[in-house]
Amino acid sequence: MSVEFATCTYQYRRGPVVLDRLSFAFPPGRTVLLGPNGAGKTTLLALAASTLKPRSGTVSFAGLNPGVRSQLRAYRKRVGWMPQHITAVPGMTCREQVAYAGWLKGMSRRDAWHTSKEALGRVGLGKKADQSASSLSGGQLRRVGVAQTLVHSSRLVLMDEPTAGLDPAQRATFRKVVEQLAESADVVVSTHQTEDLTEVYDHVVVLSDGVIRFNGTVKEFYAEAPSDTASGRLAEGAYAAVLGGGEAW
Repeated sequence: MSVEFATCTYQYRRGPVVLDRLSFAFPPGRTVLLGPNGAGKTTLLALAASTLKPRSGTVSFAGLNPGVRSQLRAYRKRVGWMPQHITAVPGMTCREQVAYAGWLKGMSRRDAWHTSKEALGRVGLGKKADQSASSLSGGQLRRVGVAQTLVHSSRLVLMDEPTAGLDPAQRATFRKVVEQLAESADVVVSTHQTEDLTEVYDHVVVLSDGVIRFNGTVKEFYAEAPSDTASGRLAEGAYAAVLGGGEAW
């Protein structure tokens, strides 16, 4: 099972076309989405999360189409979405903010409150559950964002730059979270950090100028690197090769 895009086109108001009749399905498992700034990664994930609607074409997951009003609620219950920027809700504790996210997804207040503590524990913030979300550091707040995607037991989890602002220890915690998530959900992560590809992900998708340039396993992605690429820079070499030898980042 995976999220599918069928001839999807999206254009921001008064802007260029970001995606033009894109037909594509993310592979099941753990997928990393790579691409330069402005490639359309955030737009693609936002369409999958149903926070944006395609100008034409359809998005579907688990047999549900969020463009059909009667299916939107069920679709959103199955899809967890962590946008690039996480904002603390004024006056709420970390647990309250995570529980609120669950309630917005259709959970009962009781179930959302109960599950929120477990979700915070999974991202290493169990001891800060009763602390004001506004008092957290940027990295900690991003982990609250991850917890918000976990609280309602999503079958598809989408994360846009989730490790931005995290230190090495926090990224290690994130890797464990992704590994746990993969046992019960498909995971798609947009990031610019490639050092953890082998340890964390099963598949790599590269998007550039709204076009899928690569879709394959991590091993197949590394094979795109030039033969003289140093072993520690295979991801960078492969990425540059897929983009035609242009600037990687």
